[in-house]
Amino acid sequence: QVQLVESGGNLVQPGGSLRLSCAVSGSGYSIYVMGWGRQAPGNERELVASISSEGTTYYADSVKGRFTISTDNVKNTVYLQMNSLKPEDTAVYYCNARKPWQGAAAGTWGQGTQVTVSS
Repeated sequence: QVQLVESGGNLVQPGGSLRLSCAVSGSGYSIYVMGWGRQAPGNERELVASISSEGTTYYADSVKGRFTISTDNVKNTVYLQMNSLKPEDTAVYYCNARKPWQGAAAGTWGQGTQVTVSS
């Protein structure tokens, strides 16, 4: 079982940057695919980025070129660096951990952290 705790959400102006962190604890997660999803009011939760244990990354088209996912295996932390933020990036961001053969929806989600992009 893996536990996820997100932090770093904040209010930021359009064009600004923010880095989210996800502290990972538990056992057996070294093989997991780690990811970040987001959910805006009235919308379904969507996966925006993920990284496998081998370092293979995935980005949704809406964030490609602006967001970067990374891991620090010493600190057991997953990061999401978000640059050139837009108002449409406003959402609750959730950390996700799943086994390689699972879809993101079947994995474990954290409690979420709010990101608001507004002037």
